[in-house]
Amino acid sequence: MTIKCTFAAAAAIAFVAAVPASAQTADEFPTKAITYILPFDPGGESDIAARFQQAVWNAHTGHDVIIQYQPGAGGAQAWSQLNDIAGDGYTVMGINLPHTILQPLEGNAGYTTEDLTPIHYFHYTPNAIFVPSDSEFETLQQLVDHATANPGMVTLAGSGSKSANNLGQLEFDQAAGITTTYVPFSGTGPSITAVLGNQTTGGFNYATSAMAQGDALRMLAVASEERMPAFPDVPTFTELGFEIVGGAYRGIAVPASTPEDIRQRLSDIVSEINADPDFVARMEEGGFVLTDIPYDEMPEFVAQMTEEYSAGAAALGIGE
Repeated sequence: MTIKCTFAAAAAIAFVAAVPASAQTADEFPTKAITYILPFDPGGESDIAARFQQAVWNAHTGHDVIIQYQPGAGGAQAWSQLNDIAGDGYTVMGINLPHTILQPLEGNAGYTTEDLTPIHYFHYTPNAIFVPSDSEFETLQQLVDHATANPGMVTLAGSGSKSANNLGQLEFDQAAGITTTYVPFSGTGPSITAVLGNQTTGGFNYATSAMAQGDALRMLAVASEERMPAFPDVPTFTELGFEIVGGAYRGIAVPASTPEDIRQRLSDIVSEINADPDFVARMEEGGFVLTDIPYDEMPEFVAQMTEEYSAGAAALGIGE
C-alpha cells in the first residue's frame, strides 16, 4: 500500500510538473499575485509609474502585483537574466527604451534586443529643455540664437551619456542647426542639481524633472506630441518648428518561454489599467505621457525604434 501511494504521489507530481504553463488559459489568468521586477533602484520614473499601476492592479485582475527591485548596470543585469525566469506569466519585468537598444549596440550587455519579449509599452517621459528660472533665456528661440552665435558654448546637463537625454540633445542640435555641449551626469537628480546651480546653461532632461522643482526651473520646450496636461503653458518642440518627439519609453516584458495567450492577456491588463481614470490622473499629474502600444503592435514598434535609435547611436559613436 505504501509503495502504491508513493508511486501514485510521484506520478501526480510528475504530471503536474509536465503540464505546460499554457494549460492555464488566458481567460483564467491570473489566479494569484504577479511579481513585477524593476531593473532600477526605487524612486525613479520606472518605480513611480509601477507604483501607480500597483494601486489599481487588483481592481482589474482580482489579485495584487508585488514590486521587487533588481538594479545593476543600467538595467542590463536584470534584462540579461529575464529568460532564466519561468515563463508562466507570474513574473514580469520593467523594460525601457532606448536602453534595451543602445546597451546591446554598445556591446557586453549580456543580452541582445532580440532576446527580450516586451508585451506592452504604456508610457514615456518626454525629453525637455530646462533653464534656471532666473536665466536670461525665456524662450527656446532665444537659446537657439545664442547657440548659433556661440557654437559649443551652450552646455546642457543630462542623465548619463548615450541615454535618451543625450540622443534628444543630439537630435535638437541637428534640427536647429546648432552645436551645444552635452554634459552627462550619473542620473536625473545630479543633472537637475547642476542646472539649478548654474553649473550648465540648462538641461536636456525628462519633463517629469519639473514636478519636484516648482518655480525653480523654466521649461522652454517639451518633446511630447501634444502639450502635457501637467505643463499646459509649455510649447512642444513641434509647435516651435522642430520635429522632435521622444524620450524614455517604459513598458513590461516577459520571459521568452511565456505562451502567446498569456503574453496577450498581460498586454490586455496593462491596456485596461492605462484607461483607468485614477491611473490616468496620477500619471498625467506626475508629468508622464501615456502610450498604449500593445503586444500585437510590438514587432513594428520595436523595429521602428531600433531604426531611430540606431541612427542616433551611430552619431554618438555606439556600435562602431
